[in-house]
Amino acid sequence: MPVTGQRVVRRALGRRLTRLRLATGKSRREVAEAKLGISEPTLHRIETGKVPVSPANVRALCWLYGADQSITDALAEMALGTSQQEWWDASPVIPDWFKLYVGLEASAVQISGYDGEVVPGEFQTADYARAVFNAEQPSNPDAAERHIALRMERQRTLFSRKPAPRLQTVLGEAVLVRPVGGEEVLAAQIEHLRQVARRDHVDIRVLPFEVGAHAAMAGAFRILDFDDPEDPDVVYLESHVGALYLEEPAEVDEYRRIFQLISKDSIPIEEWAAVRTR
Repeated sequence: MPVTGQRVVRRALGRRLTRLRLATGKSRREVAEAKLGISEPTLHRIETGKVPVSPANVRALCWLYGADQSITDALAEMALGTSQQEWWDASPVIPDWFKLYVGLEASAVQISGYDGEVVPGEFQTADYARAVFNAEQPSNPDAAERHIALRMERQRTLFSRKPAPRLQTVLGEAVLVRPVGGEEVLAAQIEHLRQVARRDHVDIRVLPFEVGAHAAMAGAFRILDFDDPEDPDVVYLESHVGALYLEEPAEVDEYRRIFQLISKDSIPIEEWAAVRTR
């Protein structure tokens, strides 16, 4: 599946152009000195996916790097996507650091994650999401409603994809016990999770309290897998004011190891619900 969203396309194109440059042994300074009209700072921003790129600049760089016509044409076409907006790109409500994640999410073939505090956004009901946003005591109450509407739009986008991405989630049991929004809202949220988990491409599991200490106690994370070998898999770590994206193979492998460990200790949400209602 192709990358989606301008930020993800910029990231992918920048990585490919960097690889071509390194294959020639040229430094960024040497490229700037080639009089292509691309300064060293601009090249840095292109290669790190920070700015849109024109097809003309891509063709100029490919010419300098000696790329063949098929590669040049493919990368020039990709450049068109560096300035095309998806629904999340145009939203002033979504912070820039999260827009990259939404674009990655829209391209991933598998998303595996752990959360010990809150139901992940892609599985939240509107009432549960409202309680989460209101708990942060926003200065503008209308902003919370806009966030909820965008979260619902994100869910529709994710679950309407063809082919559907594989979604694997492990929730700490506390997520399903804390009465976020009150008992009725929590009960509706749990029922929603059970319904979603019945889809063939969704696996929602629960890490029971009885497990005690577990491998993911350092906090929540997501692992996003892609089917294009040019796009490295990513670990996403979120905070209140930003996010960290890890792409080094050793880092991703470590989070995969952690996810495998907690998966072994977890049970399907349907099994958890059956035990809880006995």
